Amino acid sequence: MDTTTQRLAIIIKDLRRALLAMVLALLLGCIGFYSISRQLLGGIQSHLHQKLAFFTVAEPFLAHLTISLAMTIFTIMPMLSYFLWRALAKPFKLSRLLVFWFVLFTCFLFYSGAAFCYFVTLPYGIDFLLDFQTEQLRPVISISEFVSFVSIFVLAFGLIFELPIFMIFMAKIKILPRSFFEKNRRYAVLVISIIAALLTPTPDVFNMMLMGIPLYMLYEVGIIVLKLLRIA
Repeated sequence: MDTTTQRLAIIIKDLRRALLAMVLALLLGCIGFYSISRQLLGGIQSHLHQKLAFFTVAEPFLAHLTISLAMTIFTIMPMLSYFLWRALAKPFKLSRLLVFWFVLFTCFLFYSGAAFCYFVTLPYGIDFLLDFQTEQLRPVISISEFVSFVSIFVLAFGLIFELPIFMIFMAKIKILPRSFFEKNRRYAVLVISIIAALLTPTPDVFNMMLMGIPLYMLYEVGIIVLKLLRIA
């Protein structure tokens, strides 16, 4: 068994041990958030200034279930992050202090990305998309589509903002050295532009820049942190 396979086996084994705790947290979180899902949905509607409709009997229930699941994932991210980095610590020989900082900044970047999406990108994006309505063409927005749309984009932005942590980890375990990131800035711009085009809710350049510019800044931050930590 080669080193990569051994490491993967250790990671999977460790994550399997934490699986019960994660499933239990998801279940309890969904139950708890479902009890206040109407208030949560009302807050999101008020923030994004949308009136919603439903077209099937089960649609409101499923929409409230979706928002409960998304809020649970959002809330238990520190626990998920801890289990992930704990699983990676042993095969890649990460110290407890390093795991602590990885968990801390993973959560910080995730919540920063999610907040940026919710308070900046989504309002601009939705306003842009709905600006095409006319007197003859009025939007009727499905509650399930709306909740899924918001949940996916907020969580996706949170994950995308983990870029510096990914860079530091790759350099730390000597898979992608700092020189790789420094020499491939032009390709980073291209990849970030593609990601911004795919993840932003509208195709216009302004909304793409709302994601692309912060993401590239995070790329440069990752390089700066690698230099400060003297990770080659």
